[in-house]
Amino acid sequence: MARKLLRRLIPSAATIKNTPALHFLGDMLHDPNLFHLNRHSVSVAFFVGIFVAFIPLPGQMPIAALMALLLRCNLPISVVLVWISNPVTMPAMFFATYQLGRWLLGTPPVSVSLELSLHWLVHEFSLIWKPLLAGSLISGLIFGSLGYITMRIFWRWTVVKNWQRRNRWRRERRASEDGPNEKKGPSEEKPGKK
Repeated sequence: MARKLLRRLIPSAATIKNTPALHFLGDMLHDPNLFHLNRHSVSVAFFVGIFVAFIPLPGQMPIAALMALLLRCNLPISVVLVWISNPVTMPAMFFATYQLGRWLLGTPPVSVSLELSLHWLVHEFSLIWKPLLAGSLISGLIFGSLGYITMRIFWRWTVVKNWQRRNRWRRERRASEDGPNEKKGPSEEKPGKK
């Protein structure tokens, strides 16, 4: 069930290999582990994608792709999960990670006005980068680990459910083939008083 759902949601290996923007990776994309849909590969990909989503750097998708290549986990899932941090969620995520980092490092709050300019990046960002980075790394590790564990549990749960469903189907089929009116053999009779 998990494998079927993921196959529908993520792009195929051929689509990714034929993407012109990824040709610089060359033969590295031909590693079959990058496209496997098994419990280990998908769980590690969840960790990578969620961890990188919390890193406050531009170019999160290439970072996730490189980590997937190094860890040999599912590349498409790693890259897609980076979009947890998008223009809508990013302000809240990075404010929360800044507050966490500030609390962990014990730094006082800094009043910073947000501007997208080189001056702001050079002067104002230098005041908040340590708590932001610390909080982002801790949050990425925590939520990435939660994603890894959740995916492993979900995968195991779907395997057990499918196994139980197949066993139930086999028992029902065997019972219908035996027929409901057949007499029980001597070994199947209940012991009783004679």
